[in-house]
Amino acid sequence: MKKFPTLLASLLLAFGLASTDTAAAAEPAPIHFGAIGWESGALTTEILRLIVEKGYGLPTDTLPGSTVSMEVALARNDLQVIAEEWAGRSPAWVKAEQAGQVFALGDTVKNAEEGWWVPAYVIKGDPARQLKALAPDLHSVDDLKRYPQLFKDPEAPGKGRFLNSPSGWTSETVNSQKLKAYGLDGLYNNFRSGSGAALDAEIGSAIRRGQPVLFYYWSPTPLMGRYELVRLEEPPFDAAAWATLTDANNPAPKGSRSLPAKLSIGVSKAFRDAHPELVAVFEKVDLPIKTLNKALALMSETRQPPREAALAFLRDNPAVWKAWLPAENAAKVEAGL
Repeated sequence: MKKFPTLLASLLLAFGLASTDTAAAAEPAPIHFGAIGWESGALTTEILRLIVEKGYGLPTDTLPGSTVSMEVALARNDLQVIAEEWAGRSPAWVKAEQAGQVFALGDTVKNAEEGWWVPAYVIKGDPARQLKALAPDLHSVDDLKRYPQLFKDPEAPGKGRFLNSPSGWTSETVNSQKLKAYGLDGLYNNFRSGSGAALDAEIGSAIRRGQPVLFYYWSPTPLMGRYELVRLEEPPFDAAAWATLTDANNPAPKGSRSLPAKLSIGVSKAFRDAHPELVAVFEKVDLPIKTLNKALALMSETRQPPREAALAFLRDNPAVWKAWLPAENAAKVEAGL
C-alpha cells in the first residue's frame, strides 16, 4: 500500500507526458515566409502573416535569404511563401515554375512600375514653395537632350547628372544601356549611387532644396508615397529591344520601356496542395498602389517595424483586405487586431 501513491504518481506523470507529446504532435508546423529585405516586400509579408495567424489560426515564421536563394528554397519547400515575387525575372524562378515546383498567385500590386523620374515642380512649378517651372516642355526621355544644364553634374562641368541604380543591380545595366540607346550618354554623367539608401538620400536632399534632379526609381516604395513625381515617357515595351538593354555588352542597344512588372505571391507546390483555403485568399490579394505607397512612406518616416506597420495597415484599411477573405475569417482577423 505504501507503493500505491508512488505508482499513481508515476502513472499520472506518464499520462501527462503522453498528453503533452500528443498535443505537440498535433500542433501544425509553422508556415515559413521569406524574410524580404525591401520595404514593400517586408510590409506585405507581415500583412499576409497576420491574416494567416489571426484569420486561420496557423503559425508562421520568417527565414532570411537573398532573392534567388529564397526562390531556390521555395522550390524545395524549405520556404512556403514569398509575399512579393516579381515573377518571371529570375532564371531560378522560371526554371522552378516550368518544373511545377512553384506558383505565382494573383496580381498583388497593379501598376507597379520602374522608369526615369523628375520631381513634379521641375515641370509644373510649386507656388507653395515659390518654385517656378524650370522645364515645362519636359515630357519624354528624348526631351532630355535639351536639358543637360538643368540637371548639371557638379563633378562633371558641361554635363548633366543621371542618378542610376547602385552597381550590381540588374536595373543599373538596363539604365546604362538606355543612356546609349536614347543618345544621352554624351550629355549626362551616369552616376551610380553606392547603395539604395544613398540613392534615396541624394534624391531626398535635392527635393527638399527644390533642386532639379533626374533619377531612376521604381514603385511601390516609400519615396513614391512621399513626393509628387513625374515619370518621363519612353518608347513602348519591345521584347527585342529589352534584350539589348539587359545585355551590358550589346554595342547598339535600342530604347524601350522596362519589362512590365507583375507582382505576385510565390508559393511552393506543397503549400498550394495543402492549403487551398489560403491559396484562394492569396489569389485575391490586391494592394492599391497609392494606399500602399503612403503606408510605406509612413513606415519609413516613423521607423515603424514592418509588423507594426502591417497592424496599422489592416486597422486603417478594412475595406481593402476584407474583400479577400470569407466573412467568418475576416471577422477573426478583425478581432485579432
